[in-house]
Amino acid sequence: MPYTKLRAQTDRVARILKAVANARRLSILCELANGEQSVTELQEAIGISQSALSQHLARLRRDKLVVTRRDAQNIYYSIEANYLPDLLDSLDQLIAEGSGSGEMRNTA
Repeated sequence: MPYTKLRAQTDRVARILKAVANARRLSILCELANGEQSVTELQEAIGISQSALSQHLARLRRDKLVVTRRDAQNIYYSIEANYLPDLLDSLDQLIAEGSGSGEMRNTA
């Protein structure tokens, strides 16, 4: 039977997909794929308020997708889930493959 592991973990997989289905959280994960970043660096890169960023980061922490490290006054975030770079690569490839055929359109 195909996808046996996936079928056994559907709730977990759905939670992960919900987390990355949000454009802001996906942008945060793309930034963190380049390495650890401070909250200030993420705020500048994503272009949202610190309050909104904190909400998104809390969701990503709750879903165990990112971890924090404190250094004096600064909090740094990095990707915790070792599968995330592969997932982001797959999404990037999906977009690249669909961009020529009109299958993947940005409706925002």
